[in-house]
Amino acid sequence: MKITLVKKVLADGQDCAKCKDVQRLLERGGHLQRIDRVMVADERNPASAGWMVAQHYGVDTAPFFVVRHDDGSEQVYTVFHEFLHQVLEAQ
Repeated sequence: MKITLVKKVLADGQDCAKCKDVQRLLERGGHLQRIDRVMVADERNPASAGWMVAQHYGVDTAPFFVVRHDDGSEQVYTVFHEFLHQVLEAQ
């Protein structure tokens, strides 16, 4: 399983508040090392990788997670606590 976190960076260069909260929760729970890749949807660059991933999956909120399972299937989580319970705590 591979986990990608897509977070948003605001026009002032700061992570969005919700992204900061999720990062803190991942760190506090000891889960940050389970994230394989972090992509940034940068408000200053509409062509940034994070925006492309969001567009591909039809997601308009941040942060969100893309989980690629070993069988190649993918699942997108836009709600952190759902991701936490169904993915991180299920392992």
